[in-house]
Amino acid sequence: MISLTSYAFVSMMLFSIGVIGVIARRNIFVIYMSLELMLNGVNLFLVTFARYHFNMDPQIITIMVISIAAAEAAIFLSVIILLYRSRKSLDTDIFNTLTQGENS
Repeated sequence: MISLTSYAFVSMMLFSIGVIGVIARRNIFVIYMSLELMLNGVNLFLVTFARYHFNMDPQIITIMVISIAAAEAAIFLSVIILLYRSRKSLDTDIFNTLTQGENS
C-alpha cells in the first residue's frame, strides 16, 4: 500500500515543477501547461487527504476544479491562437504592452 507521504510528495513535486515552468519559461504555451500541472498537483493533494480522512468534500472540489480547468483550456487555447495570429510568436516578451492602436 502506498503511504500518504508518497502521494503528498508527488503532488508537491508536480506543483513545484509547475511553478518552475511558469517562472522560467518564456513560451506562453509552456506557461499554460505549467499552470495545468500546478492544478493537477493541487487536485492530487486534495484527493489524497480526502481519501485519508474518509471525507468526500475535497473530492467534490477536485471535480469542480477539473471542470473549470477544461473550460479554461478552451478559452486559453483560443487566446493563444489569436495571439499567435496577431504577433506570429508565442514569446512572452512580445506581449508586454497593452496598446490598442499603432499610435499608442
